[in-house]
Amino acid sequence: MEIPVITRKRRAHIKVVVGGSILAAVVACALLAPILAPQDPLRQSLRDSLMPPLSRQAGGHVYILGADNLGRDVLSRVLFGSRISVAVGLVTVAVAGLIGCTLGAIAGFYGGYVDYVLSKIAEMFLALPFLLLGIAVMAFMGASLLNLILVLVVRQWVQYFRIVRAEVMSLKEREFVTAARAIGARPARIIFRHILPNCMASVIVIGTFAMATVILSEASLSFLGLGVPPSIPTWGSMLADGRSYMYRAWWLTFFPGMAIFVTVLGINLLGDGLRDRWDPKLRNGG
Repeated sequence: MEIPVITRKRRAHIKVVVGGSILAAVVACALLAPILAPQDPLRQSLRDSLMPPLSRQAGGHVYILGADNLGRDVLSRVLFGSRISVAVGLVTVAVAGLIGCTLGAIAGFYGGYVDYVLSKIAEMFLALPFLLLGIAVMAFMGASLLNLILVLVVRQWVQYFRIVRAEVMSLKEREFVTAARAIGARPARIIFRHILPNCMASVIVIGTFAMATVILSEASLSFLGLGVPPSIPTWGSMLADGRSYMYRAWWLTFFPGMAIFVTVLGINLLGDGLRDRWDPKLRNGG
């Protein structure tokens, strides 16, 4: 019996569908968290401390994923934690992409001294130690969602800058750019109307992988106590709270850890599939 061969294009389509479905499910959970959550994620009940998954409290409520050391429902906290991860991921990718793409396009198009100065600024930001930057910002400005996004944007915009700069340096010598110059188009119109749209495939792929990195970075900072305030449930802070009970209550770290794993896996599958789909080699039927 002949085994059907899955082409590279078909594999890319499968990755996009699976990864996109996982990401859509996570976003839906984040948007519908107030409806899906069985309890208030901040509600404490010390009588129910460390109750295992599928256990029932005296009042009749079932802890589907168990309860933490303060008797808070783990399922509710995982659902509300997804809101922070999705919000931070989307906002960071959007802001970092806007800054990086704009500066990269300007540097690549004008070249010379402008390119030199912007490239050196990018190298300076690239050299900043991420954790030390996070500690410094949170120490001086306080722990907040806005400051967390600021730290992540500072880390992420450089990769957009480098990719877009390289592509613009190549595209600005193409015939359609020469034609736009010949008819008197201004540099800003050439950059944003003619050149940047041709870089969007690369930018979208970078954005999907960057979102996975941002979610992991947010969880890492929250785990270290450098993220949002402790009163806001996040996957990273749940891991930090549960590490002292790993042998007594495995569910405190397992379920938020699985949420991070599944979300990052879905985003990486989506980005990998998009990269394969837009690979020029695939246009020849590879």
